[in-house]
Amino acid sequence: MAAPVIETCHVACCANRTPNVVSWGRGGTIAFGTCNSVALYDPQERKVVAVLNGHTGRVNAVQWVYKEDGAPECHLVSGGSDNRLILWEAGDGKFAQSVECKGHTGPVCAVDAIYTEDSKILVASSASDSTVRLWLCSDTKEAECLRNLSFGSGFMMDVSLVLLPGSGVPILACGGDDSRVHLYVQANNQFQKAMTLQGHEDWVRGVAWASTGGELLLASCSQDSLIRLWRLRAKSGPDTSAEDDHTIIKMKEDIFEVKERDVSSVFAVSLETVLAGHENWVYGVHWQPPFYKGGELQQPLSLLSASMDKTMILWAPEEGSGIWIEQVRVGEVGGNTLGFYGCQMSPDGSMIVAHAFHGALHLWCKDQDKEWRPGVVISGHFNAVQDLSWDPEGEFILSVGSDQTTRLFTPWRKQHSEQATWHEISRPQIHGYDMQCLAMVGRFQFVSGADEKVLRVFQAPRNFVENFANISGIPKQKLLTSSDSANLPEGASTPALGLSNKAVFQGDIVPKTNAEEEQFSSVSDQYQESYFHPLNLTDPVCPSTYWPCLYGHGFEMFCLVSDSTRTVVASACKASKAEHAAVLLWSTTTWRQLQSLPCHTLTVTQMAFSPDAQLLLAVSRDRTWSLWRRNPTTSEKPRFSLYARTGKDTAIHSRIIWSCDWSPDSKYFVTSSRDKKVIVWGPCILENSGDSVPPPEIKPCSSILDVGDSATAVAFCPVLCSDNSYLLSVGLECGRILLYRWSPGQEPAGGHDWSSCGETDASQSHALAVKRLRWRPRAGRAGQQNGKKDGQTDRESEIEEESSWVQLASASVDHSVKIFNINKQAL
Repeated sequence: MAAPVIETCHVACCANRTPNVVSWGRGGTIAFGTCNSVALYDPQERKVVAVLNGHTGRVNAVQWVYKEDGAPECHLVSGGSDNRLILWEAGDGKFAQSVECKGHTGPVCAVDAIYTEDSKILVASSASDSTVRLWLCSDTKEAECLRNLSFGSGFMMDVSLVLLPGSGVPILACGGDDSRVHLYVQANNQFQKAMTLQGHEDWVRGVAWASTGGELLLASCSQDSLIRLWRLRAKSGPDTSAEDDHTIIKMKEDIFEVKERDVSSVFAVSLETVLAGHENWVYGVHWQPPFYKGGELQQPLSLLSASMDKTMILWAPEEGSGIWIEQVRVGEVGGNTLGFYGCQMSPDGSMIVAHAFHGALHLWCKDQDKEWRPGVVISGHFNAVQDLSWDPEGEFILSVGSDQTTRLFTPWRKQHSEQATWHEISRPQIHGYDMQCLAMVGRFQFVSGADEKVLRVFQAPRNFVENFANISGIPKQKLLTSSDSANLPEGASTPALGLSNKAVFQGDIVPKTNAEEEQFSSVSDQYQESYFHPLNLTDPVCPSTYWPCLYGHGFEMFCLVSDSTRTVVASACKASKAEHAAVLLWSTTTWRQLQSLPCHTLTVTQMAFSPDAQLLLAVSRDRTWSLWRRNPTTSEKPRFSLYARTGKDTAIHSRIIWSCDWSPDSKYFVTSSRDKKVIVWGPCILENSGDSVPPPEIKPCSSILDVGDSATAVAFCPVLCSDNSYLLSVGLECGRILLYRWSPGQEPAGGHDWSSCGETDASQSHALAVKRLRWRPRAGRAGQQNGKKDGQTDRESEIEEESSWVQLASASVDHSVKIFNINKQAL
C-alpha cells in the first residue's frame, strides 16, 4: 500500500464552553466537541486520533453509546447549535456519520443514548426550544422521533437514559430550570410521565443513572451547590404491614406503575442522601464505569462531581456505616477563571478529567501510592486562531488567536518513550484584546499585534530557555548560543498595580538567609515586587511561563512580518482610507519607526519579505499588490522604495487578496484571493545596474489556478521537489488544504504548469476557514532528530529518511492548530 501523502502529526484544540461536551468511552477514548467538530482523544498516546466533521454549528453535547459488556463503543451521538443530532458509527476503524436527527428548532444542549433490547439505539436530546425529543435509530440508518416532550417556557439542562431493572423498559430522567427532576417511562411505545422529584432549590444542571444490584441510583446536581442521590427499586406488591408501622423512621417513597405487555410492575423512588461539599454551582456528576469481576458486571459505588468552585470531588459510601462521604478533592487554587463545566472518569477509575470555562481539560491520575496527581493533557485555543509562526530553527510553533492568548507548542518525548508528542508548554502572552498577528524576530523573541494600536515585543527569559531544553531534549548550551544569552532576563514579574509584566535580571534575585525569612524589615519587604522564582520543569504540565514585555508601537494591528536577517519588522493596520493603509517599518535593534510605505487604499491583509530580505511584498483588500525594494544602506535613498505594483487596470484578482508568499529562491511570489484564483508572479531578478535600466516587468508566470473556493491562505514549501518544481499549499474557506506542484518551465497557456498532488481528506480538513499556512523552515519533522545520539550508520539512514519529510502547520477559525507531515517521495 502506498504511503499517504499527508498524515496528521498533531491537532491542538480544546473543548467547547458547554457543560455536556466531554464523554470518556469504555475503550479509553475521550470524545469532546471542539468548535463545529468532535475530536477523539487518546489520553494514553496523548494525541487526537480522529476529528469528526459534520455539524455546521458549535457542538454542544457529546455522548458515547455504552455497550452492556463494557467493550469499546461502536456508536457516538453529538448535538449542536445547528439544531441537529448526528449518530456516528465505527466502520473499518474509522467513525463516519450514520444517522442524522432533524426536528429541534433550537440548539441541542444535552444528549444521551442506550441500546434497547432489540439492539436499536434510543436517543434522548434536550434543546433550547424547551423540548426533549426521543429518537429510535435502527439499522436502516433512519431515525424515528418517538416522542416530543414539551416543557412550555422551561428548559431541560440534562437528560439520562437507563433500562429499568428486571425489564427492558427505558426510563428517562430530565433535570431542568424548574429545580425538579422529571421521570418518564416508556409504555406501549409512548413515554409517559412517571413522577417529579423535588428537593433542589435551584436549576438542576446534571443527572446520571447507575445500575447496582437490581436497583437504580440517580444522581442529580444543582446550582444550589448540592448533589442528591435517589434510589429506585422494584416493589414486590404493596407491603401494608410496614406501611402502617409508624414506629419505623424511614424516607418517604414515591410509587409509580409500569405496564409492559399487560404485566404491571410497581417501582418506588426514595431519597438516598444529600451530598454537600461544593461551594458553588455543581455542573456535572458522573458515576465510575462498571467493570467485570468474576464474570459479573459490577457497579462501583463511586460518584464524581465537578463544580464552578474549581474542584472535583470523588464521593463513596463509608465501609462500616454506608454514609456517603468525600474521598478525594482535586482542583485549581487561585486565579480569576471560572470553574469546571463537567467531569468524566476513565474506564478503570484511575484517571479523572474535568473541562473548564476556557475549554481546557484538567486531568488527574492515581499513582501507585493512591495519590492523585495532575497529568499531561491536550490543550489549544478556545476561539479562532488568527496567525502562527515557526521559530527560525523549526523546533516550535507560536500561535495567536481571538481567545486573547499567544501559545507555544513543541514536541516532547517522555523518558523511555520512542514517540515524541506535541504539547503546549507556554503562554507567552495573555492579553485583554483579541490577538491578530505575530512575527518571530529571533529564536526566542517575537512581536505581536492585537485589536489595539500597539505593537508588543516579547523576549524569552533564561528560565524559559532552560525549561524548554528540558522538555524538548535540545542541549541547553546549543539553545543559549543560538539566542543572545547575555541579555536574557532571568524571568518576569508583574508589579502589584501593573498590567504588563517586567523583566527580572540576575541581580534582582537575592537569596534570603533564614533570619531574613522570619522577619520583614518593612512593608515593601513583605510585598516584594519581584515575585519571580526560577522553576525547573521536565514535563509540559505548567503552561504559565509569561515572557517579559518590552515595548512596541503601531496602529490597530492586522498583519506583521519580519525579514530573514531579523533586522526589520513591517506592520500594517485595518484601514478604510489610504492614509491609514501605509505599511510601517520598525528597527529590531532600537524598536523605532524607520519608514512609512504609503501605496494601498484599503487594509493590507498580508505581507512577506523575500528569503534574501531584498524585497517586501504587500497584498491588500483593494485587490492589488505592491513590491518594495531594499536600497543599499550607503545610498541616500530611503531604506525601501516602491519597485512594482498592480493598478486597477493591471490587477487580475477581482476580489480581496487574502494571502501571499515567496518561493525559496526569491524569484517568484504567489497571491491567493477570494475570487478562488491562485497566481504566481515574477521573475523578481534584481540587477545592480543603477537607475538607468528600468526593472524587468513583473507579470503572471503561471496559468491562473482556480481552486474552487475562496483561497484564504497560501504558502511555498522552502524545500524544492525532486524535479526542481515548487511545492505549494493552498488553504480554503471551507477548511480544506490543497497541495500543488508548479513547474516554471512548462507552458502556462494550457494550465499544464500546475499539477495537483494531494489534499486533506474529510477528517484531516479544518471545519472552517484556514487563516494561515506555514511550512517548517527546514526538511524533516520537529522532535525526530533528538532521539539517537550514537550508532552513526543508523543515524545517517535516519537523517536521509527524515529529509524526505516536510511539515506544514495550519491555523483556522475552527479554533485548531494542525501540523501535517508530508512525504515528498509519495508526491
